[in-house]
Amino acid sequence: MSGENNQPPAAWRYGGDQLKRWRAKADVTRERLASAANYSPETIASMERGVRRPTSRVLDVADELCGAQGMLSAAKPFLDRERYSARAQDFIAREREATSIWWYEISLVPGLLQTQQYARALIDNRIPPLDEETVEERVAARMDRQAIFTEPKPPVGLSFVLYEAVLRSPLADGGQLRRLLEVSRMRNVVVQVLPFGRAFSDALIGPMVLLETSDHERFAFTEGPFASQLSTDPGVVSRVTERLSMIRTQALDPDESARFVERMVDQRE
Repeated sequence: MSGENNQPPAAWRYGGDQLKRWRAKADVTRERLASAANYSPETIASMERGVRRPTSRVLDVADELCGAQGMLSAAKPFLDRERYSARAQDFIAREREATSIWWYEISLVPGLLQTQQYARALIDNRIPPLDEETVEERVAARMDRQAIFTEPKPPVGLSFVLYEAVLRSPLADGGQLRRLLEVSRMRNVVVQVLPFGRAFSDALIGPMVLLETSDHERFAFTEGPFASQLSTDPGVVSRVTERLSMIRTQALDPDESARFVERMVDQRE
């Protein structure tokens, strides 16, 4: 099963098309609508193409300017902000069902371990940029995922292996590193570090995640810069399982990893 889905939601595309049609019918220029709604003309254009979500403010302003008599404003409930990017939605759904998670990251702190500051820095620096409302919603959604650590029935086990480059990124400040240490002390969580000197070819391919559900079904998730895949194919799951096992074997043990991160915290402060 593929998690790759880079098309904007159909509701965005339809809403944007209606916005454009009503604006043209009323002879309202894009620049006039942009000025009235306090957006740039380029942002309005991207909403009309369905690349961005038509916001509530734009729909209400356009409804009044175009004399749509509520027809545009009525679209708001159907254009709620997406809490997760299109390519991540399948993965997040399976993550909620998982009883065990094995996660390896090569460049970024996993979403489940990110501080709010770290998450915001990532989400707010996308190209093309997201509108402010979407940024806020995505940050909140990422923080909500971390309820997995405090739910009455947490997953049986959470295992994270982080390549050393993750910790040396400028984004991984002292607060983020201390968050890793905090989570690593939880009874059902293991955090390991794979130092540069222990890396091997399969550990440099990219991030990968293995999810297991209560009925023992396994999903393998792999991600690249422009595409991601969530698969139940036995061959894919087997390869990801093998690579994760090898990476965990080469990584520092949990106690050594904690000391490694602690030394980095001291270096940052």
